[in-house]
Amino acid sequence: MSMKKSKSENSTLFIDASKECVKVTNSNKLTQGNIERIVTTYTNRETAEHFAKRIPSNEIAEQNYNLSVSTYVEQEDTREAVNINELNAEIERIVERADVLRGEIAAIIAQIEEAAK
Repeated sequence: MSMKKSKSENSTLFIDASKECVKVTNSNKLTQGNIERIVTTYTNRETAEHFAKRIPSNEIAEQNYNLSVSTYVEQEDTREAVNINELNAEIERIVERADVLRGEIAAIIAQIEEAAK
């Protein structure tokens, strides 16, 4: 961002490029594609969900001039959504099946014990 006094825009572009790195041995590396995405976003001052966001200076001031990217660029929630009702129903089916199998095993053991007498 240029700090020219004649500049009409009064915002800062925050780019979270942490997901742009690829792991190479013990280091992270930017591929040419990663670099191009970062440079294009910077050059065009684009906003991209979970990647880049332009923040007006007054909003930065409201955050006590906190310049942490994570304050302004929301991380993507990659957690798996769990339907608790479906999960509970599946557990109930498993427990019922386990009870049936226990009964079948007990019947087989009783037959074996009877035959061994």
